[in-house]
Amino acid sequence: MMSEYILNKDYFIKVIEDLAVLAEEKKDYFSELDSAIGDGDHGMNLSIGFREVTKNLDSWKAEDISTLFKNVGTALLDKVGGASGPLYGGFFMKFGLPVKGKEEVTFDEFIEMMETGVAIIEKRGKAKVGDKTMVDTLRPAVDALKAAYVDEKLEPKEAMKKAAAVGSAGSDSTIPIIAKKGRAMRLGERAIGHRDPGSASSTAILAIFYNNMP
Repeated sequence: MMSEYILNKDYFIKVIEDLAVLAEEKKDYFSELDSAIGDGDHGMNLSIGFREVTKNLDSWKAEDISTLFKNVGTALLDKVGGASGPLYGGFFMKFGLPVKGKEEVTFDEFIEMMETGVAIIEKRGKAKVGDKTMVDTLRPAVDALKAAYVDEKLEPKEAMKKAAAVGSAGSDSTIPIIAKKGRAMRLGERAIGHRDPGSASSTAILAIFYNNMP
């Protein structure tokens, strides 16, 4: 039964570890994207933030899932400059809120975690789909996740696969549009033809959640 699908703390710890690897491996790529339309520091900022996470992760592993992600989010907020610190920091801090005190979660709870995290990014960034931001990846992805699981009755991993694909398409959709938020906004039409760096990192993050699913 789908209701028996459980994501335990080991899953989430592995996700965090893989996010730290991603931040190092894609550092130059994310910064290169950001150089075209922003400050050029998106990759470096993520790398700095997740190095701090890695430094402390062993001491956090005894915590419940909610506290674990609160710690991750706080580290990113404390260490990361630019827009990505408050946005990703807020995402991870809020991500664990629906599962306070838990060591494992159902897939319905996981969807709620995703929705809570994306909502804070939308609120803090005051962004919506079409503004050429990470919301172009995250909002369609989380909506697709819920629809795939709740309405289409797909198995959890298949639902997450669909969400990741929709998020990737959302990132692609940022290439041909002008920016309505962030530093890229000042470029006007010169931002056309460039992928939003936040949408690219968000796509990679969604892929990590998917790839680690049992």
